[in-house]
Amino acid sequence: MEGGGQYNPRTVEEVFRDLKGRRAALIKALTTGIPTLFPYLSQFISYFDLDVEEFYQQCDPEKENLCLYGFPSEQWEVNLPAEEVPPELPEPALGINFARDGMQEKDWLALVAVHSDAWLLSVAFYFGARFGFDKADRKRLFNMINDLPTIYEIVTGAAKKQVKDKSSVSNHSSTKSKSNSKVGKFAKVEVKDEDEGLDEEEEEHGDTLCGACGENYASDEFWICCDLCERWFHGKCVKITPAKAEHIKQYKCPSCSNKRPRP
Repeated sequence: MEGGGQYNPRTVEEVFRDLKGRRAALIKALTTGIPTLFPYLSQFISYFDLDVEEFYQQCDPEKENLCLYGFPSEQWEVNLPAEEVPPELPEPALGINFARDGMQEKDWLALVAVHSDAWLLSVAFYFGARFGFDKADRKRLFNMINDLPTIYEIVTGAAKKQVKDKSSVSNHSSTKSKSNSKVGKFAKVEVKDEDEGLDEEEEEHGDTLCGACGENYASDEFWICCDLCERWFHGKCVKITPAKAEHIKQYKCPSCSNKRPRP
């Protein structure tokens, strides 16, 4: 099992990067493979492999106390808790497997998601305390974390409202960009001379989430919209640059490109 002693992030940015890797791993375990339960989750998890069935099977109630671990490498693992006391890092919730067969699957996954969110915060602020983050650094770290949807919000669908808001914003900005851009496929913010105009642009796109990483819109980043599902993506997440976008007549995101037509 990967341990905290092997990797100790020492700055706010490093701790946040550590958390994002662990978070991606936990989302992979708890959400992929259940589009029939929460179809709108494909906005957040379409780039992951199907792991949730494997996770479900590994959480056998007949086994001992099991924990769900997420690692910075975006890999997850179901395992027994650490033997040393106190452990190197805060431990995830014990015994998640015992409740598996006594609840509906989606409710059980939501329960594990709640504990996973709490664990992520405890690990992040453990690093913060260990390496002496001051009040300003702790606040900055929390704000960075708080900008991400929680695992619980993603699993339970509490993020659904954000997705609906994003869709309406995307449709509006898509029409706007097509009238001002030769390509009309990306949402790079227009350069404006007045600060007021920039503030309005930030407010307009503020709730937009990337369909790959789930993070918010940022005015200094290149975005591109899929012509099929109308979701927006960071160019870096789908490996599209502004130069490439100029030559794309119809952009398909990775999820839409991988869909096979029904016979």
